[in-house]
Amino acid sequence: MDLYWLFLVMATLTVLSPGPGVVMTLSNSLRFGFMGSLGGIFGIAFGTLIVASISATSVGVVLATSAVAFTALKLLGAAYLLYLGICLWRSPALAFAERPTPSLGFRRRFLEGLAIQLTNPKAVFFFLSVFPQFISPEWGFKAQFALLVLTYSTLVIVIHCLYALFGQQAKGWLGSPTGARVVNRIGGATFMCFGAALATAKR
Repeated sequence: MDLYWLFLVMATLTVLSPGPGVVMTLSNSLRFGFMGSLGGIFGIAFGTLIVASISATSVGVVLATSAVAFTALKLLGAAYLLYLGICLWRSPALAFAERPTPSLGFRRRFLEGLAIQLTNPKAVFFFLSVFPQFISPEWGFKAQFALLVLTYSTLVIVIHCLYALFGQQAKGWLGSPTGARVVNRIGGATFMCFGAALATAKR
């Protein structure tokens, strides 16, 4: 815990790095506005809490040691990412102008963000490998664990909100039918590439 600042740096760079969650946040921001992207952001953050909790239990150990469990979760996550990619690829060019109803929109985006985080086995392995390095056996485990998890989840919310705001700023020159179609294609292809990479990933 004396190196908490180093954990902040590692966690910030990890959250900043492009991934399925970042693609989802940017896409939702462009299509539904900043408020419409919050559901997915909080879904990813809540998924982080669950994944971190799993990594601190025997379930994380099972995923790290069982080829069957790893393969099952890996394929489930890959299938979901491919599904999201196909849906985004086929979205109409004017999808950015759509506005979902607040209740249904937030719930749906929240569940999508949650599903992306829960079906990513690499997130489990990140917590399994990184967290122990910053936990001192001389201090209480629960307090340290809570601090690191809440720090990471807070970074997810803050950084993804910044991504969403950036998407709003870029909406002016991406809001044309051509720009919207290009973003749909790039976002869809990125999701499908993530899915294919996850499906072929080795432990």
